[in-house]
Amino acid sequence: MRERKWKIGQVEIPNRTVLAPMAGVTDLAFRKLCKEQGAGLICMEMVSAKAISYHNRNTASLMQTDPGEHPVSLQLFGREPELMGEVAAMIEPLPFDILDINMGCPVPKVVNNGEGSALLKDPERIGRIVRCIADAVQKPVTAKIRIGFETIDPDITRIAKIIEASGAAAIAVHARTRQQYYSGKADWESIRKIKEAVSIPVIGNGDVTDASSAKQMLEETGCDAVMVGRACRGNPWIFRQIRALLEEGREEPPVENTRIREMILAHAAAQIRLQGEKTGMKEMRKHIAWYTAGMPHGAALRRQANQLETYEQLERLLDNFGAFQYNTSLCVKK
Repeated sequence: MRERKWKIGQVEIPNRTVLAPMAGVTDLAFRKLCKEQGAGLICMEMVSAKAISYHNRNTASLMQTDPGEHPVSLQLFGREPELMGEVAAMIEPLPFDILDINMGCPVPKVVNNGEGSALLKDPERIGRIVRCIADAVQKPVTAKIRIGFETIDPDITRIAKIIEASGAAAIAVHARTRQQYYSGKADWESIRKIKEAVSIPVIGNGDVTDASSAKQMLEETGCDAVMVGRACRGNPWIFRQIRALLEEGREEPPVENTRIREMILAHAAAQIRLQGEKTGMKEMRKHIAWYTAGMPHGAALRRQANQLETYEQLERLLDNFGAFQYNTSLCVKK
């Protein structure tokens, strides 16, 4: 399978990998690492349209971008079509390339407000939201959906067609229902049905855990690109590995532990530049847990990492961790 460029509207995407938008994960520091490892399209954390309209100061940091991460997609969530259109017009001058609409978030505090995946119960509202935003901006508009709320929607292709007819330039499909959250097997057959039902690009999401599963999804569903979510936490190399298999037909060797150590330090340095040392090191604690998952004696390291406050403390902790002393692949990042 040859690698190829593709487009969302007039925005060219250099390869078929997409970093999923993940709250609390895909901040600027982590996105840049994923871009360096070859992610084709970078997606930001979701931002509340209502919070932007209220000029909430916390939203500004969520909308930060870097010149090196383009093409980059900014994701809005909300339920009021006219308000979302107004907000879209307000933020369009910001340096992002694509505006995405979240219609898949499963968490109760979002769903209980009628936002995120709750919108799947109201196809007419979905159409109005997409239309209001598409009419308000020149940049391409996309939507990220799930395949149903409580169960797989037998009419999910109708929602996809509504999104397309309302002006969206692409659809990302997480092949699970809201009820599943992130458990159970993703239903790739639904991605295939949606791909066959619409003429705009379809991005597949769900159970892409390594290069071989990415290739399998592309082959089985015919989707235009694969979106990688939880599998990239602690493993930004997955984008390079997928590209190597798709573009060159080869498997990348496992990531050596010394490189994992280097990535943790690079990530921490970027986090500190973004948030300052105190907040940045607190943010790194969960990332360290993901980077070291599966390593021998990793639990002890993670316990100590939860007490970290400075970059210097992190360096000392990693220097004293046995798995990082040798150029081995004890922790296999496939």
